[in-house]
Amino acid sequence: MSVVDHNAIDVHLRISEAEVGDYIALLKPRVMSLVIFTALVGLMIAPGHVHPVLAFTSILCIAVGAGASGALNMANEGDIDALMARTANRPIPRGRITRAEALAFGIVLAFFSVMTLGILVNWLAGALLAFTIFFYAVIYTMWLKRWTAQNIVIGGAAGALPPVVAWAAATGSLSMEPWLLFLIIFFWTPPHFWALALFRNDDYARAGVPMLPVVAGPDATRLQILLYTVVLVAVAVAPWPLGYFDAVYGVASLVLGGGMLVLAIRVFRHREGVEASRATRKLFAFSIFYLFALFATLLLEVVVRAIAPWIG
Repeated sequence: MSVVDHNAIDVHLRISEAEVGDYIALLKPRVMSLVIFTALVGLMIAPGHVHPVLAFTSILCIAVGAGASGALNMANEGDIDALMARTANRPIPRGRITRAEALAFGIVLAFFSVMTLGILVNWLAGALLAFTIFFYAVIYTMWLKRWTAQNIVIGGAAGALPPVVAWAAATGSLSMEPWLLFLIIFFWTPPHFWALALFRNDDYARAGVPMLPVVAGPDATRLQILLYTVVLVAVAVAPWPLGYFDAVYGVASLVLGGGMLVLAIRVFRHREGVEASRATRKLFAFSIFYLFALFATLLLEVVVRAIAPWIG
């Protein structure tokens, strides 16, 4: 009679300890919220009329696609996350979810989000969503982040694509407006994340991630933050004189851009001590408000135009 290895059976039959909250954490809800908002703006400013059901489906698919990207990212970065204080409490480093479970979860979400968007809305939007997920999960996560200090610059394209996907979902085509939104997010990404990297420099160094402050040093990073902020402000203002967006947006972009520029100059000037840390944290926090307020202005313009005939 063979001896039964009860320990082996227990290992194979062990029920996962993961709870719903752990799977939600894999989706990176904070990142997803920004994706949803920028995609909503892309959808709302698109010309023509979109059926509410298709509009909801589009935003839902883009949100799920963003969540899939987050899960696939975490599945491939469990080793890095475990070494960083900022990410050590994520489900995989804590042992709540295995990498295989996160990978399977991400692949399933990616497949259904892309197929649903393609079948129910249009295949241009579906293809763009598939490319976005691939770019973030493979090009950025598996290659750029581990091998180059320009990881955030190039990888920022993935985070900048949601309004383009949403515009394609609404119109079945592409034009200049969504690419202007793409450029704004693209040039916003480096100063936003490099500000974070400056006060999390030890984390990235310990994990061996070649973020710019680790590779080039804090001073070079401060210069790059300032240069990218100048470009960002110019790019964000440009749609106004070019006639794509209205004066309300133009004024808002000038005011908000001025705030970004002032904070970037402070980061560049303050190199050491408490003032340096305070300056980088302020820039990081304001950059989130900057992008939200800028896109909210575009959304407000759409709402005002929609209700103007009723009040005029």
